[in-house]
Amino acid sequence: MNTAQGKWIWMDGKWVAWADARIHILSHVVHYGTSVFEGIRCYDHPQLGPSVFRLQDHLRRLYDSARIYRMEIKYPFEELEKVHCEAVVKNELGACYLRPVVYRGFDNLGVNPFGKPVEVAVAAFPWGKYLGPESIEKGVDVCVSSWRRTGPQTTPGMSKAGGHYMNGQLMKMEAVVNGYAEGIALDTQGFLSEGSGENVFLVHKGILYTPSTSSSILVGITRDSTLTLARELGIEVREQALPRDMLYLADEVFFSGTAVEITPIVSVDRIAVGSGQRGPVTKALQDAFFGVLDGRRPDRYGWLTPVAGKNPAEKAGATSAARATVTPVPAGGGTRSTREAE
Repeated sequence: MNTAQGKWIWMDGKWVAWADARIHILSHVVHYGTSVFEGIRCYDHPQLGPSVFRLQDHLRRLYDSARIYRMEIKYPFEELEKVHCEAVVKNELGACYLRPVVYRGFDNLGVNPFGKPVEVAVAAFPWGKYLGPESIEKGVDVCVSSWRRTGPQTTPGMSKAGGHYMNGQLMKMEAVVNGYAEGIALDTQGFLSEGSGENVFLVHKGILYTPSTSSSILVGITRDSTLTLARELGIEVREQALPRDMLYLADEVFFSGTAVEITPIVSVDRIAVGSGQRGPVTKALQDAFFGVLDGRRPDRYGWLTPVAGKNPAEKAGATSAARATVTPVPAGGGTRSTREAE
């Protein structure tokens, strides 16, 4: 099986074989980008078994993104929560990536989205390190993109909408063509915004900085986790508008996001960041973050939703092989957070 594929995708209440998960070519989403989605990781926790990271927070943002675009999700929150856990089991996965997407299907053409059916799908499949297997330790080289993030008066930055990523694709392609792993965009005022699909942090004189919501960023859930862990470690945090110059003066720079997790940036525009290697603050935050995910640190904030805690094996009719990959949850192990990303 291709490592980028799963076996089953949940589509509007039915499990469909991976190769048969199709939509009509005239679906509204194909022509006008009308979708909202999430990227979610499940980690193979040594005590809890496969556990989804901040599932409730991701789903809350999915519903919020849909609300902004007047897309009514017809499934209750709790049902989609269970579907995500079932997807891990049905695909016989441990650590994996989950992709829920809400999109407008086919009725007729025309920009007006009203009346077009709102459909939902959830996929689960293996996915490794987004920027390469060595990126977490060795870091990546990036550039400042010539493309700006759209302003708040153009598209709603707090919605994780599919159409918004056309902007991110331009940034990514420009970076790759010029020999970089990723690009960082500025906002319409010239301040730092974010990567093509990641939030940006920098360390300067022991203080951790990150662009504020006024800089057209998506309010990342891994970003929020990083801020929480930084405060727990006693690191001073500032969310504010940041000039481009700070990238060149920073002692450390790193990305955060579901796909990249916490990935160091070792150069910007071919100027070394600090010593040109992963810095101590970045490493401390990585250790704290991955420590929660691999059982070395307690899950103080209820970020992990154990798949077994939702009893999906019986409900999904999973095979015995799939059941064998799930470790039963101790009493009280299914505690989950209702705290939304800030």
